[in-house]
Amino acid sequence: MPESMLRFENVTVRFDQLEALKDVSFELKEGETRIVMGAAGSGKTVLLKTAIGLDCASSGKISLFDQEIQGKAERDLFDLRQRVGVLFQEGALFDSMNVERNVGYPLLTRRDVKGSGKKAAKVDMAATHARIQEALDFVELGQTLKLMPAELSGGMRRRAAIARAVATKPPLLLYDSPTAGLDPITAYTIMALIIKERDVDNTTAMVVTYRYQDGNLVANFRYNPEDGQLVPDEKAAAKTIFMVLKEGRLIFEGVQEKLESSTDEYVKKFVKRD
Repeated sequence: MPESMLRFENVTVRFDQLEALKDVSFELKEGETRIVMGAAGSGKTVLLKTAIGLDCASSGKISLFDQEIQGKAERDLFDLRQRVGVLFQEGALFDSMNVERNVGYPLLTRRDVKGSGKKAAKVDMAATHARIQEALDFVELGQTLKLMPAELSGGMRRRAAIARAVATKPPLLLYDSPTAGLDPITAYTIMALIIKERDVDNTTAMVVTYRYQDGNLVANFRYNPEDGQLVPDEKAAAKTIFMVLKEGRLIFEGVQEKLESSTDEYVKKFVKRD
């Protein structure tokens, strides 16, 4: 059976009197990709932050890699977070660091593998630089190491942020609006990289997006290493689960076929129909 990567059990998140998430339950299994859609303010970003303990649940239970995260010390959460790659909204690169240092940041701040919470005593700089180069080559930005974020286009910044997210080769990736604000061609490039990462490194992922096209690509295509292109793949649909949030509640969960046949008026707003 696939391992449980992330599990929410009746999770509610409150900020003062506002309920950002309301009694949300789901389980993300190893090898799956979850596409999370919903209107602005529906709780999509809060869902991702709560998954790694950046926002705290008011009630319910959250398990990351089968470990309950409520009540864990920050150092223990740090150890779990090392196994998660995160693409924040707009990429969130450090403006004061060049591309090389941005991508290398999670490599240089890793704790030791024993889970003691202590920073590793030694850093193999040659291996770290090689991994930074590999991650940038993966997103086709291998020549940008010394550039500053301000010198990159919007699409290039997003790709550099993906390189940072995958630099440690985490088994779980969380993408927060990876294509927001990008033109259609650049958005396609970003989604192609997400699919490439899924297929090359067998990662599990959760993708927050308002674009149905993003989920459609994930559910129907795979990366072909022979020519570097996306090709149709019927098998991808079974491992792509769509979720729709409305005012903090999870009102839909299922495969694309089920999503497209939904009669719920709110759900239908997120489905592009021919």
